Amino acid sequence: MRSASESTSSSGGTPPAALQALRQSIDNIDTALIAMLAERFRCTREVGELKARYGLPAADPAREARQIARLRSLAEGTKLDPDFAEKFLAFIIREVIRHHEAIAREAEVRDTPGGVSAP
Repeated sequence: MRSASESTSSSGGTPPAALQALRQSIDNIDTALIAMLAERFRCTREVGELKARYGLPAADPAREARQIARLRSLAEGTKLDPDFAEKFLAFIIREVIRHHEAIAREAEVRDTPGGVSAP
């Protein structure tokens, strides 16, 4: 018996309904991923603002290591490649740190008399 991914039209015509349904599911998941990433970055922006207000560093290596370990474990439990999950999270973390550094620079300019950052 052929799986949905193996079922193809031998005439080379329209993709079978199963393929179209799977693609629609993928599109829906992609939409949800973007919404979740937007919400995650909204939260991390607030974290960056708090870090800037209290003079905390943009990066938190201990927290990042805990998050990577946690996501690797979650990935293993869902049969997702843990290396992929780690690379994906590492990319997000790098982006968050970049945003936090920008927020800290903006706060420094805002808090400096005359609105110019100190040398």
